[in-house]
Amino acid sequence: MAHSLLSTLKERYSETSSIRILELGCGTGYVTEQLSNLFPKAHITAVDFADEMIAVAKTRKSLGNVMFRCEDIEQLKLENPYDVIISNATFQWLNDLKETVKNLFNYLSEEGILLFSTFGNTTFQELHTSFQRAKKEKGIHNCTSIGQRFVSKEQLVNICKNPLGNVHVSETCYIESFTEVREFLHSIRKVGATNSNEESYCQSPSLFRTMLRIYERDFTGKEGIMATYHALFTYITKEGKR
Repeated sequence: MAHSLLSTLKERYSETSSIRILELGCGTGYVTEQLSNLFPKAHITAVDFADEMIAVAKTRKSLGNVMFRCEDIEQLKLENPYDVIISNATFQWLNDLKETVKNLFNYLSEEGILLFSTFGNTTFQELHTSFQRAKKEKGIHNCTSIGQRFVSKEQLVNICKNPLGNVHVSETCYIESFTEVREFLHSIRKVGATNSNEESYCQSPSLFRTMLRIYERDFTGKEGIMATYHALFTYITKEGKR
């Protein structure tokens, strides 16, 4: 997902551009390092909510033009505008995406660009389908779900609409394979696949075991357990440029 965002920036700016870049949700610093290498004359501010993530990011090489800040993206207060605001696979965990996008747009410089990748509504569709089938098999008739629910492309366009900027959203889907369902579940827990909103889910061990069995039965391909990732790429620009 990050490569698509970085490719857009390479098309828009030259290596010698002294632009101001704000990266949100820098995590362990993979995108941060790429930005620093692509735009060595840029002034980069990298933000993450977790001190431990920033500590890891700081161990990467070639970060002489990067300043780190430990802050909550949804409470972010900035002193100066940025030419580029970028975030990879972070915005899906926000509690109020619309308000956050609106706030960040105000911090764009003229002809600046806000670009981010996020997960779409068919992400982990195998997991959600298996859970609903398990509920049906167990005779459970409530509206509980498991894990995070994500927005569709159409919903994201509506969320990001801004009379002062142009919004472009594209999408793609890809499937990853895992040796077993528990490995997949561990992988999404490891990347923080949750937000601070209270999720409605069932903790019944019996239901969970039934879900695992159905997942393996219905969604095993040639290379193992299948998991769909639905990637959405959003670009919001001022002054009509993309």
